[in-house]
Amino acid sequence: MSDNQQASASGARVLFVSPNRIGDSVIASGIVREINRQWPNARITVAAGGPPAPFFRSAPGVERIIVVNKGKWASHWFRLWAEVVKQPWDVVIDTRGSALGWLVRAGTRRIYNRGWETGVPKVEVVSRLMQAPHSLEPELYIDDRAQAEAAAVIDPQLAGGAGPGPVIALAPIAHQKGKSWPADRWGALVEMLKAEPRFDGWRFMLVGGPGDHPPAAPALAAAGERGIDFVGKGDILASAAAIRRAALFVGNDSGLMHVAAAAGTPTLGLFGPTEWWLYGPRGPRTRTVASNQTRGEFAPIEDLTVEAVFAATLDLHDAFIGAEAGA
Repeated sequence: MSDNQQASASGARVLFVSPNRIGDSVIASGIVREINRQWPNARITVAAGGPPAPFFRSAPGVERIIVVNKGKWASHWFRLWAEVVKQPWDVVIDTRGSALGWLVRAGTRRIYNRGWETGVPKVEVVSRLMQAPHSLEPELYIDDRAQAEAAAVIDPQLAGGAGPGPVIALAPIAHQKGKSWPADRWGALVEMLKAEPRFDGWRFMLVGGPGDHPPAAPALAAAGERGIDFVGKGDILASAAAIRRAALFVGNDSGLMHVAAAAGTPTLGLFGPTEWWLYGPRGPRTRTVASNQTRGEFAPIEDLTVEAVFAATLDLHDAFIGAEAGA
């Protein structure tokens, strides 16, 4: 009997070191399903950064989550090592390519190698890490708790004046330099959408983390009574539940963009000087608009005009809302 067969028969103990960022965690989320396929009845321990940790609380086979927040002098790795070193693992999967995977006892090791990043989407690299026979598409596990937390914010705002119309979710926040479209343009975009007949009666829901109110403020102000404020309201899984309730999503190249695509919401990602052809939202219900639409060339995100984003949003609407209405 092989190591995999023995581990499967007894319920393999799997240590999964997930990416630290929200977007990367979404991209790698298909690993959970693949663990369960390769090692049925696996007992999975996930080591995750604080913000993406809620993704895994209802994932199949996950029995423990270790929150790993970065510390000075890489002290978080020592803390994690102390948590897991005493346990012999059947399988260690390390998406961060750290030394940890080699410093614990393990029967099978799958350690990420940055040398695999050769111009293919990261989902494909993650699939190679897992030696999977197919692409490991992102998958979210949105539980009842997240749905209830989303409803507790959205439903009172709808009842309080925003009304029952379709919702477009907007995420004007990206925490990496050069990825944030200027806040005032989000306000201008909302004004243009409010005046567009396709969006008559639509509501504008702003989503983001606890510190993201300043860049969301112009869009919320423009939305007025048709606005829904979901900025800083709940953890990332609650945000995912809120975004899944939306009919469309438009956002900067960010973790929430990847969340929206994985949730199945038609998604438009805004890109500046980053590789939209590699890091764009994943899935058949997605689009990108970039400050330079020529693959291999770049321009500052400030070069992306309101008119271009407005036109791309109309295309997104027509592809997934207009087409469904006419079906």
